[in-house]
Amino acid sequence: MREIVTFDAYGTLIDFQLAPTTLKVLADRLDLDGLDVDEFLDDFRVMRFQAVLEAYRPYHEVLHSSLRMAMRLHGLEYRESDGDALVEAVPTFGPFPEVPDALRALKSRYEIAIISNTDDELIAQNIANIGVEFDHVITAQQAKAYKPDRQTFEHAYQTIGVDPSQVIHTAQGWEYDLIPTRDLGLARRVWINRYGRRGSTAYQPYDELPDLSGLPALLGC
Repeated sequence: MREIVTFDAYGTLIDFQLAPTTLKVLADRLDLDGLDVDEFLDDFRVMRFQAVLEAYRPYHEVLHSSLRMAMRLHGLEYRESDGDALVEAVPTFGPFPEVPDALRALKSRYEIAIISNTDDELIAQNIANIGVEFDHVITAQQAKAYKPDRQTFEHAYQTIGVDPSQVIHTAQGWEYDLIPTRDLGLARRVWINRYGRRGSTAYQPYDELPDLSGLPALLGC
């Protein structure tokens, strides 16, 4: 039977350096008296998640709007160039060190695909940075929806031409990937818990790994 391993991209395969990039872009405004930088970054993360729950708009717009809202919340001056700088930085992000070798090992047995909350133009260079060819790359731009919306996953399976029972989904994102895929009837789910987050029995079954290095052995490669 045809089998495919699908991946979340940012945070799973690609070292999504958005927080340090944000701090660099805003360095001239983060010395505001009383500003809690960690709290600001956490609010920016929350704003991005809230934005993808709304009606679809391109991801570069999501970055702009969520950064603007987080900065307003903390009394920081927003400039359009701030959002532009973040968008321009995304394609420069490369893979976690173990990712290319793990993907090459998996390709000996499986098709591999990406399902990502991004724009086609943004992720193209990230994939080139990984240096491994994917059989399919599905983006939110193509699905006109963002994970955790089921439409994103359903569009991916239809586009790839597989039943969910043929899919092993691998992702770091708990709220974006692990929660919404629980009831999709997937063959298997693997949580790449890079940040030592606590899981939940409510969303079992899933396998858990700290990074991608152990994935080929887990999946019989």
